[in-house]
Amino acid sequence: MVWRMTTPNSNPPLTPAVLHILLALSSGERHGYGIMKQVEVDSQGKVNMGAGTLYGSLKRMLDAGLVKESDKRVDPEMDDERRIYYQITGVGEKALAAELERYRHIVGVAKKLKLLPKTFAYDV
Repeated sequence: MVWRMTTPNSNPPLTPAVLHILLALSSGERHGYGIMKQVEVDSQGKVNMGAGTLYGSLKRMLDAGLVKESDKRVDPEMDDERRIYYQITGVGEKALAAELERYRHIVGVAKKLKLLPKTFAYDV
């Protein structure tokens, strides 16, 4: 389920696809293929997001206000005019921050329980 603004303080967990898309957009506007490639880079090739997952997620994210379509294009002369660029919104930034805090907390719990591999270097 995608972020829903049911109550002012609700911070529901994000799906993995939505998390990856928000991470990809956090560094700048991107079109669909650019998002897919950034997700692949960010995940070190472990996540290969298909077009159906991407565009289905983007539609729900647009409806929820996590992202919006951008008016500008990177370089109109070098780019396909049909490409739609997306950007993260303030709501999307807050949802991403809440999710990253949730991950930080869970890594802290795993660290206390000594469940992390010895090679894992993370200061929680």
